Amino acid sequence: MTRVLKAGKRKPLSGETRSAVVFLHGYGANGADLLGLADPLAEHLPDTLFVAPDAPEACPGAPWGFQWFPIPWIDGSSEEESMAGMNRAIEDLNAFLDALMVDEDLLPEQVVLFGFSQGTMMSLHVAPRRDDAVAGVVAFSGRLLLPELLADEVKCRPPVLLVHGDQDDVVPIQSLPEAAEALQGAGWKEVYAHVMKGTAHGIAPDGLSVALAFMRDKCSL
Repeated sequence: MTRVLKAGKRKPLSGETRSAVVFLHGYGANGADLLGLADPLAEHLPDTLFVAPDAPEACPGAPWGFQWFPIPWIDGSSEEESMAGMNRAIEDLNAFLDALMVDEDLLPEQVVLFGFSQGTMMSLHVAPRRDDAVAGVVAFSGRLLLPELLADEVKCRPPVLLVHGDQDDVVPIQSLPEAAEALQGAGWKEVYAHVMKGTAHGIAPDGLSVALAFMRDKCSL
């Protein structure tokens, strides 16, 4: 049985929902952590609904934070617990996306997944395995999980933008070219990348500008 994800929302400035951006936060954070990005994006995407769910599990050591799945080297969980948590979170996220599209009368091609760190891991894993492609995936400061399985499990290939800081000490910058190589090896034609110079594990203004251009140009938001 899937868990219902609680989510914050920012309604479109125009009052009419023609697209949606779903923010998926990182380990130990919450939906509100990314929902603030709606403020600089909304004026350029006036018909876009911004949605930011909390991950399904409380995060050990982070009183107000959540996790999509345990991370063994941080919380001491086992690899089996981590995989089980990820598989369950995948079901939760898919159910959330399905319900969002029904509730807001949106088609998959009107929805962008915008992930950060562990949220990027979820985005890059879930989007290619859905029956219908979302408009695109914006993937900040994360990595592609289980790249060796992608070619056999892929169902669709939405455009992907990979963004990473070159000073990231949490998820190594090398994760960007590794993800790009795996995606292209699995048949992707639209994989874009941007390196935020001098940026650690975060989202810099130049990265957000590139993400906005990607969502407008490649995702038609």
